[in-house]
Amino acid sequence: MNQWMTEQIHAAHSNRIEPREQAYYDALFEKSKARLESLRAEAPLHEGMDIHAALAEEGMDRRDFMKWASATTATLMLPAMFQPLVAEAAELFNRVPVIWTNLQDCAGNTEALLRTSAPTIDELILDVISLEFHEVIMAAAGHEAEAQLEDAMATFKGRYILAVEGSIPLGLDGQYGVKGPHAETYLDHVRRVGADAFAIVAMGSCAAFGGVPAAYPNPTNAVGVKDVVRGKPIINLSGCPVHPHNITSTIIHVILTGQPPALDNLMRPRFAYGYRIHDNCERRAHFDAGHFVEEFGDHGAKHNYCLYKVGCKGPMTFNNCSIIRFNDGANWPVGVGRGCIGCSEPDFWDKYAHERPVAAGVRMAPFGGVEKSVDYFGLGLLTAVGIGIAVHATASIMAGKKDEENA
Repeated sequence: MNQWMTEQIHAAHSNRIEPREQAYYDALFEKSKARLESLRAEAPLHEGMDIHAALAEEGMDRRDFMKWASATTATLMLPAMFQPLVAEAAELFNRVPVIWTNLQDCAGNTEALLRTSAPTIDELILDVISLEFHEVIMAAAGHEAEAQLEDAMATFKGRYILAVEGSIPLGLDGQYGVKGPHAETYLDHVRRVGADAFAIVAMGSCAAFGGVPAAYPNPTNAVGVKDVVRGKPIINLSGCPVHPHNITSTIIHVILTGQPPALDNLMRPRFAYGYRIHDNCERRAHFDAGHFVEEFGDHGAKHNYCLYKVGCKGPMTFNNCSIIRFNDGANWPVGVGRGCIGCSEPDFWDKYAHERPVAAGVRMAPFGGVEKSVDYFGLGLLTAVGIGIAVHATASIMAGKKDEENA
């Protein structure tokens, strides 16, 4: 997110703050300040590099860090007065213990954090976090790793954030997935480790909704964390993979306020999933004009026309990747000519993930309504705005055809 966009978000947010909302933010500011003072008084959980030392090693200075803090404040939809507190919360990442466990997954979210040639500030902050256990990247293995997990759970009981990557298989009484010296099922494991967690963050669509392992016919009966864990705050960071900025921002909000951010009906942070891909797409003007890619490699593809007719699911997908993008904001799938596959939505692999209309999916849209073509949208689309998009899409195509006839 560039500085101009950050300023625009701050300005728009500030212009619509009413007196009652200002009172809320004033109270939240004081609460956050007191919480950070309490954390600052505690010693770091481990002696090691702090965030500013990590930044210096990568040639970044305090100015870069504060620009990042401003962007993160805007991402969290907080007024600009929270910027110093967001910066302080990032500096205190090494006070909050995190246990990261991998279940039925490809470790794609872990890979996304590791595979970078030029680390972003988000990734550097995650480097200095107090990561007490992560079986994929930790040096220990076997009994030593298990001992580290048990020690972290006992030492930081009630304080640690549990990050879960991967779905939980329930088939064969959970025997599709077992771990540890006692062959503990994934179900028993996530419930046991989650019981003493302060909060649970489901990293990626597999942990949030079952993801690819839950695709038809779902042979392992895979489900998400929210389906099997009760009584704990659960935050779903769906995506395949989830963006590092959304991970960092979510943890910062927990550090800052001591509670999860505002969530949508799928338990996802509104600050990250309150945006529809379609509304922030650089190809939206072509959609409005009725200019569509008919097949990959055609004239429209070479001129960045809208990818809707070749399977882009941007109109049905909620995420902020069209705003913050990937690789330090360099690009995102639609920007390189590949339509959105709806990876942050439930059942995305069956419903959205291929160059096909929803009607061709293995699982049909609810209530019998399906998308039959770009010219006709059924009533059963999976977002409330489906009908509006249908009318708009049809009108756009008619306008495009009329322009071609006049030409």
